[in-house]
Amino acid sequence: MDDYFKEALELARAQAGVRVMNEKEIAAFVAKVAASLKDIAGDCECACEQDISTADAKKSIKEKSVTCLECGKSSKILTVRHLSRHGLTAEEYKAKYGLKKGTALVCKSLQRERRKKMQDMKLWEKRRKTGA
Repeated sequence: MDDYFKEALELARAQAGVRVMNEKEIAAFVAKVAASLKDIAGDCECACEQDISTADAKKSIKEKSVTCLECGKSSKILTVRHLSRHGLTAEEYKAKYGLKKGTALVCKSLQRERRKKMQDMKLWEKRRKTGA
């Protein structure tokens, strides 16, 4: 319960920074949030044990964001640094969630933008010119 209490205190501190709260309200808020966090964590253990299907893994890569299947955080790209926080490499992450080896861990819009830039640069033509 100690971890739940600490998290509840952090939330109460943030809430108290936004609006005026007296001591009783803060104490009630902390107790309520700590109990809720404990209940949620109990429910989460069952949900975490379920396997994530390949279809869910593919749905995690959206137009504007990629959702990490380990922590649920959304961003435009799943970086090596982010995956290392979970103790995974990109290859291990893809294998764990049934993604193909060539799948980019980047949102679709960013991937399209990068592809267009590379096509506009035409580096393969520049390489031929310098090699010849």
